[in-house]
Amino acid sequence: MAAGPSPMPPADGRSAGARLAIPGPVLEQLEANGLPVAGTLDAVEAKLQEQVASSHAFVDELARYLMAAGGKRFRPLMVALSSHLGDHTRREVVDAAVIVELVHLATLYHDDVIDEAPARRGTPSANSRWDNTVAILTGDYLFARASELSADLGVGVTRIMSHTLARLCEGQIAEVQGSKGALPPDVPRLAPTEAHYLEVVSGKTASLIETSCRYGALLSGVDADGVEAAASYGWNVGMAFQLSDDVLDIASDHEDSGKTPGTDLREGVHTLPVLYALEQDHDGRLAELIEGELSDDDVAQALAILRGSDAVERARDAAGRYVQQAVDDLAPFGDAPAVKALSQLARYAMDRVG
Repeated sequence: MAAGPSPMPPADGRSAGARLAIPGPVLEQLEANGLPVAGTLDAVEAKLQEQVASSHAFVDELARYLMAAGGKRFRPLMVALSSHLGDHTRREVVDAAVIVELVHLATLYHDDVIDEAPARRGTPSANSRWDNTVAILTGDYLFARASELSADLGVGVTRIMSHTLARLCEGQIAEVQGSKGALPPDVPRLAPTEAHYLEVVSGKTASLIETSCRYGALLSGVDADGVEAAASYGWNVGMAFQLSDDVLDIASDHEDSGKTPGTDLREGVHTLPVLYALEQDHDGRLAELIEGELSDDDVAQALAILRGSDAVERARDAAGRYVQQAVDDLAPFGDAPAVKALSQLARYAMDRVG
């Protein structure tokens, strides 16, 4: 499996990724279990509106565009939950949650340009609503607003996010290098192997969730070892959720998951189940089907091959190993109130794929 979360230097000054949704069955119990996160998330929402504001009307409209389209605020939730490992009442916790959500929103604007996506959350994407230049500059604006807020929390917090942004970019570039689309001749192509795919997931998905948990623990006053444990938990949760999403893309029906099966196949992404199935593709039929543009019939045939192999179960097992490691990462916190909720959240990654 890919390497785990990278250690960060001690913070200075005042501060010593898919498609992730907040699982309702888990979160409905938080308040009852003495983990008040609703107030924190409400404060995050208000601060987000304040932080993206611009005196330029068009910039203001652009910055709020994807916010208005919805979103589950999964990463702010991870900040809020992790802060319960320490003193969750510190005001820095809300600011940190806003930072990670601003960064996440910024990456969505950029991702839609890279993917040439026509829609986001059922709404025309910014690049299709306006154009690529507008979408890219809006993402940059949100990155700038996140940087401005992180500066208020100290050099250490800013350093952590800078490191995370580098990992996000590395993951995105690695994905481009491993894509089956046409690349300029001077861009080195990477083989879409298991190691490559896990590297992409680690950078594009898991790194920001790792940082969310790192921020929550760090800014609530958890000691250095505890901060690293929380960060490792977040990275493993991010890996587990993305791998479970890969499984859902192959194994689920649209009615069950709300996701059209085979989406990743259509986009030319070789996820873990596909890579496992290709290892057993002795007659080359699956490789032939997923090469080039896929028709609906090609997708249906490829899904049938994938579902008839052990690839889905192997990918499900891989996700389960990340879940177990995430739960194990919480051991240093003993029976702290947040441990049960964080453990349930990690296990939800497996529950959603059976």
